[in-house]
Amino acid sequence: MPDLTQELVACGALRFGTFTLASGRQSSYYVDIKAASSQPRILRLVAQSLKARVGDAELLAGVELGAVPIMVAVALEAGVPYVIVRKQPKAHGTGKRLEGPDVRGKRVLLIEDVTTTGKSVKEAVGLLRAEGAHVARVETVVDRGEGASEALRAEQVSLGALVSAPQLLALSKGAAR
Repeated sequence: MPDLTQELVACGALRFGTFTLASGRQSSYYVDIKAASSQPRILRLVAQSLKARVGDAELLAGVELGAVPIMVAVALEAGVPYVIVRKQPKAHGTGKRLEGPDVRGKRVLLIEDVTTTGKSVKEAVGLLRAEGAHVARVETVVDRGEGASEALRAEQVSLGALVSAPQLLALSKGAAR
């Protein structure tokens, strides 16, 4: 199986410059998972890697937008239904924040594209739990290592990552030589 870290660097998912992250923090690098998840070969690699981590989950969940294609790919690989978590309720239709099957009483694995501080996944965990879901784990493609693990641990949720930002940065520096 190809190395995911190498694939992320090769497809341009790691970018350098000045970026404002969703957390509001400034960063000298950005992890653009959409650059990777829009490539079928890399999306399949991510999905196969995450499939091994589904465990006893009865449902997958992912926050719009970045996590959705990844979550759907994992659902197809693992044969597990999924729920999309909206950041905001729509002003029309049902106005729901959760789209998909009922989560009440289900073991839900939350999938994320990139975690930084954990704010958005922590909010998604709270929303899922408020609807009766049992959420004990989050799996992310890349963890930037900037507090998400600690923030989730405070909610009794573990964070697993396929790749860490330091791994990406080290490989990128090695490739630049």
